[in-house]
Amino acid sequence: MTGTPGSRTPRPASSPSSSPSQSSSSSSPEIEQLRRWLEVWWPDLLAGLLVLFAAFVEWNSVYGYYLPPSVLAAPALAMALAVVLTRQRPAWALGVLWALGLFQFTYGNQIMLVQLSIMYVAFGVARWGRPVTVWLSLISVPLAALGGLAYIEVFGDGVVFQLGGRFPGFVGTWAGQFGYRLMAMLVIAVILLLPWLIGLAVRLGVRASASDARASASDASREMAEADAARAQLESEQAREIAALREEQARLAADVHDVVGHSLAVILAQAESAQFLDDDPVVLKQTMTTIAASARTSLQDIRQVLAGAQQASAMATAGSFRELVDGVRASGHQVMVTEVGQPRPMPPELEVVAHRVVQEMLTNAIKHGRREQPLSVERHWPEGPYAHDLRIEVRNVAATRLADTQPLDLVSPRDTGGQGLGGMRRRLEAVGGKLDVRTRDEPEGPTFTVTAWLPVSGR
Repeated sequence: MTGTPGSRTPRPASSPSSSPSQSSSSSSPEIEQLRRWLEVWWPDLLAGLLVLFAAFVEWNSVYGYYLPPSVLAAPALAMALAVVLTRQRPAWALGVLWALGLFQFTYGNQIMLVQLSIMYVAFGVARWGRPVTVWLSLISVPLAALGGLAYIEVFGDGVVFQLGGRFPGFVGTWAGQFGYRLMAMLVIAVILLLPWLIGLAVRLGVRASASDARASASDASREMAEADAARAQLESEQAREIAALREEQARLAADVHDVVGHSLAVILAQAESAQFLDDDPVVLKQTMTTIAASARTSLQDIRQVLAGAQQASAMATAGSFRELVDGVRASGHQVMVTEVGQPRPMPPELEVVAHRVVQEMLTNAIKHGRREQPLSVERHWPEGPYAHDLRIEVRNVAATRLADTQPLDLVSPRDTGGQGLGGMRRRLEAVGGKLDVRTRDEPEGPTFTVTAWLPVSGR
């Protein structure tokens, strides 16, 4: 019983390292390859076996009493091989048929009914063959008809009548009426051409279905791409809207900071100065009136800021510079104003920037300057063909001792995200200007200088 599929051979004790699992794993690739091969070829192998079985039945029922099996082996085996190769190797199947035809024509071998399986081969070559194979199979149809006619002429009329005797009687009647040669050519042409046309129709139908599927997939992909593009555009618009809102919030916060900071600084200075006034009701009343006016102006400015950019630009007119200076003077600070050059009107956006920058400069001077020392405010308007910037400079003597002359870093940890000097710098840079802040030791004391350049002429 050795050698049967289920038997096992005992392994020597001297080789304990060789286990059954290792042996099975070593042969698993071949088994897996055989399994995949059978999955592909088993329908074709089954069709080939059916052809061989039909050939055996035909020999046993028709030829067995006068022809040995060896005479019919060639056509039976050749047809079975052609059927097996039709689906996977259509060109080889066509070649086997041509080889069988040449063999039968050369040696006058008997034609069998099982050779009608050539119809399946004709169908398969048109269905699965490459374009070259399809064209060769089409050319083979008239050549096979002519070959059949030549076979009849060489080996006699008996071949046709011998085959005709196995069909219904009307086939022989047709052969007698139209001539057996023409009838044989028509039968061969129909046997080969009809399944070939069916195979070609199935081939084109499958290809059309695949094209429709690809077109549907392409349409679906295009729709998904369009949906993604629309979603990306929507997200981009939303991001721009959010950025615009944040920018507007930052601008609003900066404006409110400048207005409130300046007004509170002026009000605080006026309130502190009231502590040193004599008990003169008139002077005290005038001071309180000034404080109320500053508060009222601050409230009005905040309302204009919240109302929008149009009213804010209307507020920042040419006369607003004088109003800022007068408000600081009313708080008890001395302000020395120097105007160099010819003042000129500016666009509304530059008017707003200039107003806010001067406002913040004066606020810082009031907060950090010495009250008994005057503030110096200079505006230098551009003159000449090469001058384009309005230079605004505010100087004040600081209350504390400063280091040697040096520029100050506007981006410090305390200023990150704030509005003061950093806010002034951002305002100026937004319109093409710049800001410089320096400390100096001067004879009158440590001086804090803020200088801004604002482009007021086209470059």
